Amino acid sequence: MRAVILVGGEGTRLRPLTYATPKQMLPILGRPMLEWVFANLRTHGVTDVTLSLGYLPDAFVEAYPEGSLAGVGLNYAVEPERLDTAGAIKFAAEYAGIDETFVVLNGDVMTDLNLTSLMAFHKSHGAAATLALHEVDDPSAFGVVPTDSDGRVLDFIEKPKLEDAPTRCINAGTYVFEPSVLELIASGRKVSVERETFPALVAQGSLYAMPGDCYWIDAGTPEAFLRAHYDLLDGTRNAIPSSWATHEGGRWLEEGAVIHGSVTGDSYVSKNAVVEELAVVSTSMLCEGSTVGRGAKVTNSVVMAGATIAAGAVIDRSIIGPGASIGPNAKIDDVSVVGSSVNVGAGELLSGVRVPA
Repeated sequence: MRAVILVGGEGTRLRPLTYATPKQMLPILGRPMLEWVFANLRTHGVTDVTLSLGYLPDAFVEAYPEGSLAGVGLNYAVEPERLDTAGAIKFAAEYAGIDETFVVLNGDVMTDLNLTSLMAFHKSHGAAATLALHEVDDPSAFGVVPTDSDGRVLDFIEKPKLEDAPTRCINAGTYVFEPSVLELIASGRKVSVERETFPALVAQGSLYAMPGDCYWIDAGTPEAFLRAHYDLLDGTRNAIPSSWATHEGGRWLEEGAVIHGSVTGDSYVSKNAVVEELAVVSTSMLCEGSTVGRGAKVTNSVVMAGATIAAGAVIDRSIIGPGASIGPNAKIDDVSVVGSSVNVGAGELLSGVRVPA
């Protein structure tokens, strides 16, 4: 089975972390988000993946120069210009010479979707394209997909007002396409799969959708990025391999983690990360080489590789970028995001902000 993964977006919702790093390369439990996507693909027999690249393509090529990831073949299709979602799919599929049924995924979605079942549903319905659906409380930020009793899509409504949404089932960002779908996508210009291609397929009666209740999260916002960590740490998504770390007392410790303070509440501490005396870490992720200083407190947060939290600082519900330095007695909370190598001064208070903006 072959797949195209869309990873060309600029990740604006996760800035400043994405100024220098594509969002799919940001770490979830210390591993790039993209590697979690590949792990699920491999489970369901995907053997070859083409990454549709636009923004910072060299970051992917440099990270995986051998042309494989998690035992799956990997190649790169770099857009010559921004082509939007459908344009990117067509460019990547044609670049890779895909001439068979294939899978398309958004690279910032963390899910345990059963691709095998989605493919079987697609084939049994004779669909030109099939969407995976996911039910959410508020569908207004997504593409809403009403269907008939057989799964045929009746409409595709992109980001409706909550009161106007006919269903809470949304486009979950994973599709099965027949090669014939590519013929509906114009070449050489921007084409949106949500606003042009899917409505055209609805008009043909050839677009289907399969509902599901598997784990799913769009990890492209700071809140969702944090939630993706919490869900792994608290067992909502039970996917942390025992080979990565030792699980004891509700915490995960990699070999080489140095703990002198308190680490509790479903936390994960990577190798060479240090928690100094009287420091408290709870429900948080400390990436490789990070340090939490004496008497500092980190709760419900992600501290990326090489970041330093100085003595007495307090970090709550926030993301500290790689190599950042948080000064003594600083306080950062309310889903603040501190970018790569940023220095936050002693005693500074940051609440609900992004630095740099």
